[in-house]
Formats: sequence, structure tokens, C-alpha cells
Amino acid sequence: MTTEPLPSSTRRRAPEPTTPAELGLPGEPAKAGPQDPAATHVRAKLDNELRELLAREPGTRSGADPEDLHQMRVTLRRMRSVLKTSGALVGAAAEPVRAELGWLGQSLGEVRDYDVLIGHLRDVIATFEVRDQPAGRRLVSKFVSERTSARRRLTRALSSARYAALLQSVAQLTRVPDHEIDPTPVGSGGLATDVRKPYRRLAKAVAALPADPPDDDLHALRIHGKKLRYTAEMARSSAKKKQAAELSSLVKAARKLQTVLGDHQDAVIAAEKVRGLLPTADGEIGFIAGRIAEHELLKRTEARAAWQSVWTRIDKVGRTAL
Repeated sequence: MTTEPLPSSTRRRAPEPTTPAELGLPGEPAKAGPQDPAATHVRAKLDNELRELLAREPGTRSGADPEDLHQMRVTLRRMRSVLKTSGALVGAAAEPVRAELGWLGQSLGEVRDYDVLIGHLRDVIATFEVRDQPAGRRLVSKFVSERTSARRRLTRALSSARYAALLQSVAQLTRVPDHEIDPTPVGSGGLATDVRKPYRRLAKAVAALPADPPDDDLHALRIHGKKLRYTAEMARSSAKKKQAAELSSLVKAARKLQTVLGDHQDAVIAAEKVRGLLPTADGEIGFIAGRIAEHELLKRTEARAAWQSVWTRIDKVGRTAL
């Protein structure tokens, strides 16, 4: 039996993605030079990140490629980082906008977490014996169902008036007011000095760790490293040649720490998720869940052995650059 498509007049259509022009953005992405005020650099960064967010929105809505959602989430994090460290340069509205970006980030994060988990579990199960793979696919299907529900919630968020208002608020921050709030050129200190704060916070967090840190502490360390990376990226855009090269090394090292501790967190979450299935799992799925948990424990151990050497690199570069 075939199902006839709905007439075009009654078919529900997804809202059209917002375009830069609809938000009043100029035709070309904003740019800022070394002698421009620090606030100009912040606005240019927000302008460029907002355009990236809009470019990723259609793919995020369709779900055809999980990378679109991932990059949209990364863009949000960069904007939040800029507003956290330098939002005062563009006015009092920066903090409310940062909070709203956090709301959207939570909606994206729920789906992204399932995308990572499902993709990872499928890769792990593909290494098992053929006879165990049907049970593995049944295990994964439980998380696929949960992701479907999360994606519906995300679609509602992206179609809401709240999301539309958020885009307008970010766009407003990219516009130059009648008078520049902070006319100080970046070259006199400006954005590059902001990198010291997340670097010191990361160093303090590392120093406070016990010999065998809890998983949550390493996850918090990853967040500190991520903030350092995004702040260094922002500062690099306005730094002079020598300092820009040093900041690039710092960004690279912070990205490596983010990757290592991200692998650690993914392993922790995957093990927790599959253990959560055990009370209702049949024997076959229970067996597969046990194998996966063992695999993730090994991955967690490897990440724990690697992160300190990455931090040493960050510390060395940070002491030189900052």
C-alpha cells in the first residue's frame, strides 16, 4: 500500500533558515585590523561566527550530516567565550545574549551527545565478531530512539520565536553604536591580555588535581582548556606577528588537550550509558554492554596517561607567549 503525499497547501513546511541579510548584516563579513579598537575586533568576531551559525543551520535542521550540528555548537561556544572575556566592550546586552546562547547550546548539545555516542558505539561494535553484531545493533537502536526525541526538541527550538530573537540580538551586538564604547587600540594591550585569565585558571585547576583525579575533575579541566583555546583564537586575530605565532602554538596545544580529555569523557559517558541498559537488557545485549564497558575502560586509561604531557606543552607555550 502506498501513501499519497499531502497536497502542497496542507503540507507542513519547515521554516526557511535565516539569512545574513535578514539580520541586517552587510554583504561581506566584517574585518578588523591591528590598529582598530578592541571592540571592533569583538564585533567582527561575532559577525563572522554568526554567519557560520546561519550557514550550519540548514544541515542541523535536516540532520543529514552530524558535522553541521557539531560546527554550529562549536560556533556557539566561540561566541559565548568572546562575550565572556570581552563582552563588556560591546555593551551591557552582551551578558543576556551569552545566557541565551547557552540555552541554544543545551538544545544542540543533547543531540550532539547522542550523535557522538551512537557513532562511537557503532565503530566499537563493528570490531566484534559477526555473531555479536546483531545484539550490538539492537543496543544502539535504543539510543537512536532517544536521539530522535532529542532531535524533535531541537527542531522546535530552532523554529521558536526565542531562537529568532536570539539571532537578532547577536546581530545587534555586531553593529557599531553612535560612539565607540572602548576606543583603545588593541595594540596597547587589549585582547591579548585576556588570554592570561583562562591560562591561569587552567594552571590553577591542574595544580589542584589529586594524583588520580575524578572523572568530573578531568571534564572540568577540558572546559578550562576549551575556554583558553577560544580566547587565544580571538586574541590571535589582533596580535602582532611574533605573538600571533606564539598564540597559534597555544591554540594548537589547547586543542590537543581538548581532544585527549574529550576522548576520556566520551569513554566515561559511553560506559555509563551502556551500564544503564543492564536492568532491562536481555542476555545478548547484556553481554555486548559488558564488552563495550571493558573497551571504554581501556580507552579511559589511555587518555588519563596522555593528558599531563599535553598540559606540559600548554604550560611551556603559555609561559613564553603570556
